[in-house]
Amino acid sequence: MWRLETRRGLPVDLILYGVSALFAGYTALFSTLTPHRVWGGIAFGGYLPAAMVTALLLARPTIALSSRIYIVAATYAATTFFPLIAEAVSRADGTAGRAQEEVLVVEQSGVRLFDLGTPYLGRDDIAALPDQLLGYNPYQPGMAVFGVPRAILGDGAWLADARIWFALATLAAVLVALRLLYREGAATSGLIRAAQAVTVLPICALTLATGGDDLPVLALSLLALVLASTGRWVWAAAVIGVAAALKLLAWPILAVLVVYAIVSGRWRRFVPLAVGIPVLVLLPAVLVDAAAVGENLIAFPTGHGLVESPAASPFPGHLIASAFDGGRVVALVLLGCAAAGMAVWMWRRPPRDGAAVSLMIAVGLLAAILLMPATRFGYLLYPAAFAVWWIPLRSILSVDQVPSWDGDDLPQVPRPDAPV
Repeated sequence: MWRLETRRGLPVDLILYGVSALFAGYTALFSTLTPHRVWGGIAFGGYLPAAMVTALLLARPTIALSSRIYIVAATYAATTFFPLIAEAVSRADGTAGRAQEEVLVVEQSGVRLFDLGTPYLGRDDIAALPDQLLGYNPYQPGMAVFGVPRAILGDGAWLADARIWFALATLAAVLVALRLLYREGAATSGLIRAAQAVTVLPICALTLATGGDDLPVLALSLLALVLASTGRWVWAAAVIGVAAALKLLAWPILAVLVVYAIVSGRWRRFVPLAVGIPVLVLLPAVLVDAAAVGENLIAFPTGHGLVESPAASPFPGHLIASAFDGGRVVALVLLGCAAAGMAVWMWRRPPRDGAAVSLMIAVGLLAAILLMPATRFGYLLYPAAFAVWWIPLRSILSVDQVPSWDGDDLPQVPRPDAPV
């Protein structure tokens, strides 16, 4: 039974839902992207009631924690799943402009994987396409699995939309991670804040409803961190290995988790599987057409493809890269300096618990996103989520406190009484 608590967490909830409603309304009115405008119009009707109900709860001296949980769940459904399904159904009916380009790329890569055995096209095949940009697939081979339903079900089925499967994978990983944290003694109010960071936060809800490929990568990475923090190293290795087999952005997270495994003395159980999974997933594509793999995963992201990447959010790295000749080199040097700084930080103060790992990942990813020559605003969901997940992770066992065991069962610890 959920206990009563003071209204301590409600002011932040009210600000979150209120600002989110303003963001959704602005997006509906002024976004230049059709999927974003559709999302904004629907999501506004989810955020505004959430803000109103939260404001009403502020008038009460105490509230049940379940009230905040129900608001999070209802807002997630209204701002993510409902607009996602609405756009998928509309797209299946033939309406144009109901998905971002990354959805099309993932689905086409799934069709190629299903038909050709590789999700990548070679340079000559891409050059023959009317839209060469959509011919490139900058994701790791595992991402193509989300596009396989399109190959099986065809264009007329809304269940073939890759975003549906992005959402299901994301929800499953987040629920498992939150459940594990709850079992290990994390404060429920801290878990609510962590859930909000990957569900109702507009940058996550908008991304999942219109594009979505980053959310399963983020959710799996968070789950891997929770598994490692609770001593389940083999499972953590498998999960982060799958995330790294989906997208390159998971590799910096994997690197920090490797350091965490070394500090904890569990690297033998973690490193081989975590690194081996993405390598093994990539191997078949290399064997089928190594040149196509290089064209998509190396040439295109580094600016040597037939077309340039559309990732051009006005962060420092992109502004420097486009300001003058040689700017890309300068941006890459700055990015390398940031990576070196992170390495020194991990060497001098290696992470010894999940909270420290989460904070280190948040800082490192934020620096990388700001300094990459080609980046997107939506990538900020990664450091934002890891920064917030520091809250529940700080209240569970650290590496020094975790005893050695071989199974998955962990000792139970007293649940903290004070809300976070």
